[in-house]
Amino acid sequence: MKNILPFMKSDPLVNVVRLQGAITNSGSGLDDPSLAPVIEKAFRKGKPQAVALQINCPGGSPVQSSLIAARIQRLSAETEVPVYAFVEDVAASGGYWLACAADEIYVDQGSIVGSIGVISAGFGFQDAIERYGVERRVHTAGKSKSMLDPFKPLAPADVKRLKGWLEDLHAIFIDHVKARRGDKLSDNPDLFTGEVFIGQKGVDQGLADGIEHLVPFMKAQFGDKVRFRRFGQRKSLLQRVGARVVGDAIGSLEERAAFARFGL
Repeated sequence: MKNILPFMKSDPLVNVVRLQGAITNSGSGLDDPSLAPVIEKAFRKGKPQAVALQINCPGGSPVQSSLIAARIQRLSAETEVPVYAFVEDVAASGGYWLACAADEIYVDQGSIVGSIGVISAGFGFQDAIERYGVERRVHTAGKSKSMLDPFKPLAPADVKRLKGWLEDLHAIFIDHVKARRGDKLSDNPDLFTGEVFIGQKGVDQGLADGIEHLVPFMKAQFGDKVRFRRFGQRKSLLQRVGARVVGDAIGSLEERAAFARFGL
């Protein structure tokens, strides 16, 4: 009734966006194109008092992390709606990048936060194809075109180039965290080494603002009558009925591997 009659004041509204899973550029996890309409609705639908991010994310693509976080920050500024992040099991690496899009970050006593670093991992198959008598044929124009080919032995020059890229991305990540957390951060030399911190230790390092859970915190902020509206990515029909194509299966394995890095 309050929503229908304009002269009656509505109870406070908090829109909740769930960010669950690894951040990918393959379309099978969290990415900016699929989250864009979700985040847009969260900031603009129903005149919310705040947007809450429910985060359970082990990281992933640095570019998608940056795009999603920038979208959250941009919409928060445009709508003047504050953002609060609530970490569940983990907000590490790219997941912590997303958490830093919030004005304040809260964790559970067992939450894992941090891992402010960049990683590149892969496999080398050159011995495998030789064992099976497979001949690799690659033709390029440009001496760097076939760099880091998994079917060729690693070249020192390629490794050096890759490490340079990772260091550049790491610097961008550090700048983002410093810009968002500012003087809250401790001067711990391990803070930007990829180290992770659990619960209160993350708070002590300035990576989070306290130990809090979403519903009681929001009730303390906006009163017991606060309403919650939840937003999340839409799943395809195949995902809803439990079916998986090969690409989805591989994506699921990669996501499990990302969580497994933190013992989850």
